[in-house]
Amino acid sequence: MTESTVERLASGVPLRDVLDVGAPGSWTDLDVEVRVSARYRPGLLPGLAWVEGRRGSTASSLIAAAVGRLRRERGAEFAVESVEPLLALALCHPDGRVRGAALARAREYPDLLPLIVVRAADWAEPVREIARELLRDVLDVDAAVALAPLILLVGRRGRGDFGVRLLGEVLRRAPGERLGPLYGSSDRTVRRFAHRLAVADGFLSPAELARAAAQDGDAVIQDLCAEAALKTVSAEVGDDVLRPLLTARNPRARSSGVTALRRAGRAAEAERFLTDRSAVVRACARYVVRQLGTDPLPLYRAWCSEMGPEAGGARETGQAREPRPETGQARELKPETGHAQEPKRDTGQAREPEPETSHVRKPEAGQGGPKRGSFVPVPGAVIGLAECGERADAVLLWPLLSHPVRAVRARAVAGLRLLDVVDAGRLRPLLEDPAPGVVREAGLALLPSAQELPADWLMERLGERWPRHVRVAAFRLLSAGAGIVPLRAAVELLEDPDPKLRGWAEQAVQRWHPPAGLPSGEAEVEALLDRCTHLFSSYVLRRRKWEAGVGR
Repeated sequence: MTESTVERLASGVPLRDVLDVGAPGSWTDLDVEVRVSARYRPGLLPGLAWVEGRRGSTASSLIAAAVGRLRRERGAEFAVESVEPLLALALCHPDGRVRGAALARAREYPDLLPLIVVRAADWAEPVREIARELLRDVLDVDAAVALAPLILLVGRRGRGDFGVRLLGEVLRRAPGERLGPLYGSSDRTVRRFAHRLAVADGFLSPAELARAAAQDGDAVIQDLCAEAALKTVSAEVGDDVLRPLLTARNPRARSSGVTALRRAGRAAEAERFLTDRSAVVRACARYVVRQLGTDPLPLYRAWCSEMGPEAGGARETGQAREPRPETGQARELKPETGHAQEPKRDTGQAREPEPETSHVRKPEAGQGGPKRGSFVPVPGAVIGLAECGERADAVLLWPLLSHPVRAVRARAVAGLRLLDVVDAGRLRPLLEDPAPGVVREAGLALLPSAQELPADWLMERLGERWPRHVRVAAFRLLSAGAGIVPLRAAVELLEDPDPKLRGWAEQAVQRWHPPAGLPSGEAEVEALLDRCTHLFSSYVLRRRKWEAGVGR
């Protein structure tokens, strides 16, 4: 049987050989494990007499024997080392008197500082006050940086606020560069604390805030740093602040960068973000463009008209070309994804585009829109038209349902839904589209009209020969149908090899109740319910049949 942590510490094994001392959860787990062990094996733990150093007292016979053996094996230098693991047990002892006495000796052992942090949130006030006084004396900048994850973990407890306040006081007195390890911590809570402290005390420059907003994966830090960087933007701000925001992968940072363009006197650059893949970035770009007196709606209309059947070249070859913002040189858009890639070089490798946005070419001076053949079919232009357009603009979106770029087709369907001009007859063929995104958008658009769709046609598409995304869309539409149709579709999938579809079907059967208007005594209902006996108790099945007027 493997020795427990408490047994190994009671045997005098050094802390670093027993615990992962760098993991904050190791210390809180030890605190709990010692209290649990005290209920069943109290002899493992050192008593008050041993902690106070009274003559002739030992922790227990097991501890005394183990310490003596290790002293003989490892020499006299182990006499000091063996005290530390025993004090660690004493600091977690369920008796507050033992914990308090152990704190008086813990000052001599730096490796026990994490347990002093834990005791600073102790439930016993005398122990808590001793630990807090000791922590205030020994917590310097180095210790604060190292113990920040544990302090913030313990800070979630009811009495843990003292440690968090003390951590903030110590770090505020430190040079700003000492917080560097905290900004890159793997612990999200630590990164949030460090960035809040840096923003409040001005430890980070605007450029550093912009980079943090662009690179950190946590949404809270993105918003915090992007807003702080935005407050510093003026006409004199350089690319070291704006570029990280505008090229960020996360839309929060990009939207802040687009908003900052107006304050920086570069509002004209916001036009290329009108077709960004993120709705919030497109909305910010429209706001900035309107401040210049430009209405984005005619731009969207011109761009979408360029993607219609009359746009020469793009629909004939299935390839679209987008001008590069730096040089005007075109780069190809893949017809299957709508993503841009650089022209191939000698190596034959394609380079991924910069993540900030899909660019469009600005209209030439004196013209109401881009020149024919100069536009790039980016999906953001399609959905952007729907976001600020009118129902009459649907005439520009209908032709895009057959566009060779799947992302354009998907955004066209989403745009028609936003404009509330869905035609079930014209969208139904898109349920067989090879692109899952297009089928998903088509299913969402057709959901309010689900009862108008032919149930037999949808039932056929539940078959295993159809792609999974087609089957999922058909099942969702059938589940929104009327009468017996949802039950029929769910029973059809009860033995499906796809576990998720099968699970959804089982849940749909269990949720089904005979709707108003269903003829009582329908024989098909009884037959379908008889195929689902494994999903109901006998009572529920009888009740469901009674509701349908069958099986009486």
